Amino acid sequence: MRTYLLVMVIAAAVTFLSTPLARSLAQRLHAVTPVRARDVHSVPTARLGGIAMLAGLVVALVAAWRIPFLAPVFSQSGQVQGLLAAAVWVCLLGVADDLWDLDWWAKLGGQVLAGLLLAWSGVLLVTFPIAGLTIGSSRLSVVATVFVVVAAINAVNFVDGLDGLAAGLIGIGGTGFFVYTYLLTRVSSPENFSSLATAIMAALVGVCIGFLPHNFHPARIFMGDSGAMLLGLTVAAAAIVVTGKIDPNRISPGQAAPVFLPIVLPLAVLALPLLDMLLAVVRRLRAGHSPFHADRMHLHHRLLDLGHSHRGAVTIMYLWTAVFSFGAAALALFPTRYVLAGTAAAAVGAALLTRRQAARA
Repeated sequence: MRTYLLVMVIAAAVTFLSTPLARSLAQRLHAVTPVRARDVHSVPTARLGGIAMLAGLVVALVAAWRIPFLAPVFSQSGQVQGLLAAAVWVCLLGVADDLWDLDWWAKLGGQVLAGLLLAWSGVLLVTFPIAGLTIGSSRLSVVATVFVVVAAINAVNFVDGLDGLAAGLIGIGGTGFFVYTYLLTRVSSPENFSSLATAIMAALVGVCIGFLPHNFHPARIFMGDSGAMLLGLTVAAAAIVVTGKIDPNRISPGQAAPVFLPIVLPLAVLALPLLDMLLAVVRRLRAGHSPFHADRMHLHHRLLDLGHSHRGAVTIMYLWTAVFSFGAAALALFPTRYVLAGTAAAAVGAALLTRRQAARA
């Protein structure tokens, strides 16, 4: 655990120290988000925070590669190189969009290329995370990988609408994912519990921790598309890496659910972003617009319309992400029936708190 925490601290420190530099660069390049009708910020704000987040991720993963405990899993294949290449690519794509406002089809094409880079490097979805079904075709594996990557990237990008929201959601959900992969790896491989997915999530959580002090309301810098797409790509990569890596013969019957449903945690991490993206796509298509047509009807906007403050709306979405992600992570420790009962009770409490805070507002 200490090794993973070291990776997390490195990512947090590098991101925190690099963010003021990214802010200065954004101001020099005029990469500043103006105050628009659909926005909730009141002053123009720099938006190249993704550059600092990329620096934290890259430095942390390269440092982890040099640690003897993790070096074997980093060197077994080209997966890390593929992740780093895809991360640099989506960050540059996001920077280009932040500077020149790319067309939606150009961004989508770039996201598909990022998925192909991961697949080419071996970060490939070869089993459906439901009942352990194997994908029988290499082409289908590539298509499934690209689909997961593009969906995760856009889910995070769509939900990035309030100060500290995307970084906090991924930081909280990523912590649950980190605990989940760490515990399952220890159970399934007690003789050697080094894990590439756990190291990736440790770095990702560290990136979010390092960026949040600059991004929480009132934000001094936005992560922009460069940061949002980077977070989505990294979550997707970790989910694909961990899928199918757990040996069912090493897990007790009471913990069978996480063996055959290893995607439950990534879905829980992205539950709110995925729901928000699905609602946005349906809403925009029904109105005759592109799925990427911006509007002010996201979940976080609706919380504001209910009367929640900026920080209150963000905190509520943090709470729901914690319920989903830590509920799923608990599957690695407790029998499924107890976890479902506890998660249901937590969800009821979160719903009551959400409604009460709105009534007070």
